[in-house]
Amino acid sequence: MSKLTAKAGVEVWLDTIEPTGMPARDGRNLRAIGAALTAREHAEDELKRAVRAAHAAGDSWEAIGLVLGTSRQAAHRKYAARDTEAFDSSEAGSTLPDEN
Repeated sequence: MSKLTAKAGVEVWLDTIEPTGMPARDGRNLRAIGAALTAREHAEDELKRAVRAAHAAGDSWEAIGLVLGTSRQAAHRKYAARDTEAFDSSEAGSTLPDEN
């Protein structure tokens, strides 16, 4: 089940809760969790785009890792696969420098 499908299912379930029958369960807190999760997903997407742009602009994995508060290896491991997706087909034949 995708996250979007799961969120839609939760929203449907929350709408069925009767506040008068269950006064402590109005769904406000669960909706807040869902909103925070959505905000986190958007922030993670923005972070991926920022890392991709930084590396494409020539920033090293060491510099990126420093800003992320991690090692260059950890930054590379987490974002390199996504970073290479940013290259268009005209750059498909180029090679990235070895980070070792």
